[in-house]
Amino acid sequence: MKDTLRPEYGERPLNPRREPLHELISTILSQRTTHADEEAAYHELRELGDWDAIIAAPVEHVAYAIRRSNYPDSKAPRIQQTLAALRDSPSGYDLEFLRDLPVKDALKWLTDLPGVGIKTASLVLLFNYARPVFPVDTHVHRITTRVGAIPKMGEQAAHRALLKVLPPDPPFLYELHVNLLRHGQRVCSWVAPKCGVCVLRERCDAYAIYDGKVPSWRA
Repeated sequence: MKDTLRPEYGERPLNPRREPLHELISTILSQRTTHADEEAAYHELRELGDWDAIIAAPVEHVAYAIRRSNYPDSKAPRIQQTLAALRDSPSGYDLEFLRDLPVKDALKWLTDLPGVGIKTASLVLLFNYARPVFPVDTHVHRITTRVGAIPKMGEQAAHRALLKVLPPDPPFLYELHVNLLRHGQRVCSWVAPKCGVCVLRERCDAYAIYDGKVPSWRA
């Protein structure tokens, strides 16, 4: 899939786009939220002060600061709890130790934080530390299920299933993740996928069913 998507969306070098803690908090904010609103919510959140100040702020102030993110009333306490757990950990707000921690242990450490699931943990580890994990968001999950790379399953199970069929190469995993995200946003949408212009259609089980063809590809 990566080589099929690259001509459409370009090569995506694996370079950290932001600091690890920024990535962690922004990914919490991004759930069910557009990228523009996620960015706006993060920047207004930081206007409350440093991380200690955000922890100490009234939760309603945090919720108001991140109001452009969907579900701010539930995200605000989770963000404060996550930051407090980091503050009280041996490394504090510094996540650099994750670079050398075994991947399984790094995933567990992150997912033990309040409000941090496997997708958020995987994003931080892949994007910031080039660890061999594969974040599965709603777009990645939808497309990999439709093309037949994995059977129907929940997003959490999909993380494990896809890692079994993909090479453990972080640059490969990063480019595939980013380009599947773009493909899901632009072509393979949930409600009205544009199958007629989809570069994956000849490899797609769902397209084959609707087009009366037998699928000829499996991941």
